Amino acid sequence: MFTNFTIDCVIFGFHDGYLKVLLTERNEYPFKDWWALPGFFVNNDEEMEDAVKRILYENTGLKDIYMEQLAALAGLKRHPQGRILTVAYFALMQLDHAKIKVKPVTSYMRQANWFSVHELPDLAFDHKQIIELSLEKLKRKIGYSPVAFELLPEKFTLTQLQLVYEAILGKKLDKRNFRKKMLNYGFLKELSEFQKGVSYRAARLYKLDKRKFHKAFSHED
Repeated sequence: MFTNFTIDCVIFGFHDGYLKVLLTERNEYPFKDWWALPGFFVNNDEEMEDAVKRILYENTGLKDIYMEQLAALAGLKRHPQGRILTVAYFALMQLDHAKIKVKPVTSYMRQANWFSVHELPDLAFDHKQIIELSLEKLKRKIGYSPVAFELLPEKFTLTQLQLVYEAILGKKLDKRNFRKKMLNYGFLKELSEFQKGVSYRAARLYKLDKRKFHKAFSHED
């Protein structure tokens, strides 16, 4: 038995220089054949945390992803069947060749795919609004938490870091000023390692020191 509220999951990833969001193609009405956020109804006997894990897995086949609660939406017109509350969650994940390939394990979704946040298809319900809310929160968090680094591998180049910041903020940043600012903060650990398997000049790799990151931003207002 289902309750009269749902859970929708906004999952961001960074791939090929673009900030992407995971969408699923619906296989049932309403909005059959439309793209939507991974989501479904919560069971009456189900804890919220368990529902998030189940719904995410059914829609995408993904497991063990930390989801942070974003907002509750209950607009009168958000669902054709009337007022249905949805609790939106969002997450960030590093994308590799394995995670870029996702597949629903349920019949109510036909397929799942990653889309650039700047090239979204028409979306079901109010899911475009939910994605916009998530992006606004992400832009706020980038200034006081190491959220951008969750989209990067453990070891990264300064160029990769700048591309992530630009993708989240939606604007180009001056290369020299960005690097100077990041290095002056003191939370990037310079490694003796360089990129491998590239046809151009290999760039130096860095790691994030989370303790120093929080210390650097705790003094900022």
